[in-house]
Amino acid sequence: MGEQMKAIRVGPGRAVELLSVSVPIPGPGEALLRIEAVTTCPQWDLHLRHDEPMFVGHRFVHPYPVGQPGHEATGTIAAVGEGVTTLQVGQRASAWKDAGHGRDGCYAQYVVHQAEHLISVPETLPWEATAPLELAMCVGAAFLRLREMGAVAGRRIGVMGLGPAGLIAVQMARAEGAREVIAFDPLAQRREYALRLRPDQVLDPGTVEESQFPVRPLRPALETVVDCVGLKASVEWAMDRASDTVQLFGVQREAYEFAVRHYTLRLTGYPGHSREAAEYAVTLIQGGLLDLTPLVTHQLPLERYAEGIDLLEQRAAIKICFRPWWEG
Repeated sequence: MGEQMKAIRVGPGRAVELLSVSVPIPGPGEALLRIEAVTTCPQWDLHLRHDEPMFVGHRFVHPYPVGQPGHEATGTIAAVGEGVTTLQVGQRASAWKDAGHGRDGCYAQYVVHQAEHLISVPETLPWEATAPLELAMCVGAAFLRLREMGAVAGRRIGVMGLGPAGLIAVQMARAEGAREVIAFDPLAQRREYALRLRPDQVLDPGTVEESQFPVRPLRPALETVVDCVGLKASVEWAMDRASDTVQLFGVQREAYEFAVRHYTLRLTGYPGHSREAAEYAVTLIQGGLLDLTPLVTHQLPLERYAEGIDLLEQRAAIKICFRPWWEG
């Protein structure tokens, strides 16, 4: 038996097993990451708890792989496999691409990743500042597309939803030169929390005055809206109040109505993961234009996983950062 590590296996409901398993060995093109911090992806964690598909065509198969659905992780390179020259032992790195949920995940003390799916991150920041890098990459991919479309700089930007993605989108809109950033969320505690990122306005979309945000066919006051919710009501609210572009980021699970009144609107989908978007996010972090620490509202040891997901379900947390080397 080789060196052992702590990991969890998550099942439906509150089922969580704390396991002692062998530390994996990286193969060719792979690297072993000693995980110092791993953050929740509320979508995956909550859908697994309720055994509900994440998206159309998906289903959870049990027993779920060890360490899943953890995929937003940061730590240090503990070993590299044959042929890996881009990473060195002792280097700080974050996972920028989810390797898929059919292999072991990051709710563990160590994980093996494809070396190309890891990226160097600043060593001077706290661990929770780089653990959600994968989400920042995802949002960054959307903003790189908007930049190509000329849909951010100098514009009045709306951000729908102030969960983890929305908090990143507010900062990226500012970094890309938006003239004004207006954030929307129906939850008062989310709106209050978002104020620390200094958007120009934070509003409840259900109570805004139509005179301030005209609805099509009148000319909308927002030029671009980034939807980080995905729900039909949220997207169609944005489509009615954006004069030019709506960027879909929230996971789509139902059809949206593109009506006659939306004829002049550009509706753009998610462009997909890319190393370019990961590098973009790291550059913003290094430049002080993107701070991921506000996404993390609680830090817990792995043993308290179920407690952390309870907080997400109660909407009492934005993201939980689990620390695999902490004692429960």
